[in-house]
Amino acid sequence: MKYPNSLIQLIRELGKLPGIGPKSAQRLAFYLFNQPDADIRALADALLDAKEKLKQCSKCFNITDQEVCSICEDGRRKETLLCVVEQPADLLAIERSGEFDGIYHVLHGALSPMNGIGPDQLTIKALLGRLENRSEVILATSTTVEGEATAMYIAKLLSDLEVNTSRIAYGLPVGGDLEYADEVTLGRAISNRRAL
Repeated sequence: MKYPNSLIQLIRELGKLPGIGPKSAQRLAFYLFNQPDADIRALADALLDAKEKLKQCSKCFNITDQEVCSICEDGRRKETLLCVVEQPADLLAIERSGEFDGIYHVLHGALSPMNGIGPDQLTIKALLGRLENRSEVILATSTTVEGEATAMYIAKLLSDLEVNTSRIAYGLPVGGDLEYADEVTLGRAISNRRAL
């Protein structure tokens, strides 16, 4: 059976979303088809509204609907602590922890030469311009190969400057059993242990 062109187009567009494969795109398309017109219009309006109103913070490159995001505007934050993350979602994850009260810098990706992403495609140059009066830069990139390479690249750039650079610790999840941890995670937990 051949699908109608409009359904094929919807599946194709949904399949462009990250983490959505062909089967998931097809499931979403059929789900959306069965929703009331008002819900579909609300979704379309929300997408268009977000695309129109959201932009990058002029200071940290977080997503905001203002010139400067609420975190950069918050005078209670420690301006001397700068946490570097790959994506706005990473910033939100750290904020949910409630353990960090400094400011952020969002790279909008990680170095990936295989995918054509070099330093010029990230906000690394802007990061280097934000280092004045910073006592510490915390590199909170992911533990993927690309995230590690990005952290090492930035650490090398910062090594000649008078700013302390640290990397987030690796380890086991809270409530995790040692016997189920993979060797790399367990090894990093041991090597990054701290005194009590």
